[in-house]
Amino acid sequence: MQPSLFPDTPDSAGSAVRPAAHAAGLQALAEQLPNGLYLGTSSWHYPGWAALVWDKIYTEAQLSRDGLPAYAQHPLFRTVGVDRGFYTPLTLAQYAAHAAQVPEDFRFVIKAPAQVTDALVRGAGGKGQEPNPLFLDATTAVETFVAPALAGLGPRLGALVFQISPLPRHALGEMPGLIEALHRLLRALPDLKAQAPDAVVAVEVRDPEWLTPDFTAALKDTGATYCLGLHPKMPPIDEQLPILRALWPGPLVCRWNVNPIHGAFGYEQARDKYSPFNKLVDPDLPTRHALAKVIAGTVGRGQKAYVTLSNKAEGSAPLSTEALAEAVLRQ
Repeated sequence: MQPSLFPDTPDSAGSAVRPAAHAAGLQALAEQLPNGLYLGTSSWHYPGWAALVWDKIYTEAQLSRDGLPAYAQHPLFRTVGVDRGFYTPLTLAQYAAHAAQVPEDFRFVIKAPAQVTDALVRGAGGKGQEPNPLFLDATTAVETFVAPALAGLGPRLGALVFQISPLPRHALGEMPGLIEALHRLLRALPDLKAQAPDAVVAVEVRDPEWLTPDFTAALKDTGATYCLGLHPKMPPIDEQLPILRALWPGPLVCRWNVNPIHGAFGYEQARDKYSPFNKLVDPDLPTRHALAKVIAGTVGRGQKAYVTLSNKAEGSAPLSTEALAEAVLRQ
């Protein structure tokens, strides 16, 4: 599905954001997907998605503020990643406002704040300044992240993702202690099921040094799962799958982040190359095929699958989502 022509100037008049007119084939594709599969994108504020998600171009600010209801009307989108709380924790009221804008069967994938998932306190430009005393602190995780997300989203909560930022070089030699701290954090989290029956806690990492038997054991002991992080800093998908097999049976949480052709530090390069994110530029067929197999195997055994896709994966998250959905049906 390719975008049609749309206006060259954004709408900033404050009118409600309206969804694109989706082709009947897209609705038919959505209806064939398994009920346990929740596909979506990483956030929703991209003006370049006009004719794919929006009826025309809107400003990024307007989409961020008012675009979620239109996003949730896309036939394939049953989840969305909320990453902005990584920088400043969201409040219960903000989570509740998100929940009120989507259907009952929509689920959110929420990223934990950096204050508990980054070993460093960072300054402008992201440069680490000093050790973070709240890194993997259980009390902070519950009070600033888990409790407000659970209370605000309720049954619309899908996955709480603790994406642990790349560690400073010296910390890579301290993995046993860090895994023990992560284990303590996970043990301290409240039960989610009473308020959010479909919710799961997932841990995503950006250093392969985490991927040890002790790490897997900590997840299994606490009922958490591994978030399949498709990012150039991590091994390819096939090399991460043994962790999911060790945790089976269980749900799938996957965040398809950046195309490996850009390398470990290629986020900005991918963003600049792919903007305005309205076409597939670098289709990653091996990753797409492997992920489709994992999804089909997971939901085929009655487990949930929460999968969010970034524009930096192939060029356009909505079009990547459509291509992935088609690949799942071919399994």
